Amino acid sequence: MAELLVVRHAQASFGADNYDKLSDLGHRQSELLGAYLRATGWVPDRLVTGTLVRQKETLTSMGFEDSPEEHAGFNEYDFHDLLGVRFNGVVPGPVRGDRRTHFRTLKDTILEWQDGGLAGASESWAEFETRVAAALGFATDTDARRVLVISSGGAIGQLVASTIGAPKPQMMELNLQMRNTSTTRFVFSSRGIGLMEFNSLPHMAPDVQADMITYS
Repeated sequence: MAELLVVRHAQASFGADNYDKLSDLGHRQSELLGAYLRATGWVPDRLVTGTLVRQKETLTSMGFEDSPEEHAGFNEYDFHDLLGVRFNGVVPGPVRGDRRTHFRTLKDTILEWQDGGLAGASESWAEFETRVAAALGFATDTDARRVLVISSGGAIGQLVASTIGAPKPQMMELNLQMRNTSTTRFVFSSRGIGLMEFNSLPHMAPDVQADMITYS
């Protein structure tokens, strides 16, 4: 069986004009994970990212030098667009700037999206499902034995939910639990794919790096 290790990108720049870049803490989180993988002998023989800057910066700061392949199916859903559609283009200040309000509102927005709402969004829920499934097929159609993917919380939540056959709302529950630079591990072969580990932070011992654990 081959392994697929999917990493959620490190901490991005929540609340900034440009969210799609890592914070200083995000770079340190990435460095820790890369060092941990090398120290434990888990060195990938295939690298894949989405097309987002925060995903590429995570891989770079992990210290793996080979150029990755890209698949846009590993990108996050466009939460700015979905919130904009829900609020008719005027997203309330607390939703934009307060983390608790933002994620509570985002959960409700995604559930509405899954049920066919938010007409006019740049991507439908069905399109999101389809591209994430295509990305999984791309990553596992390989002779590589250790595939490292850098993705985002929503896409990873969907990968897990679809693999275990969970109902649609479970995707968002998984999404909201996911921590930056957490690892989700699958095994795969020509017979199929199975989930082995979800949202793990082996590189952040609680008594040493607890202040480095973030969710956005």
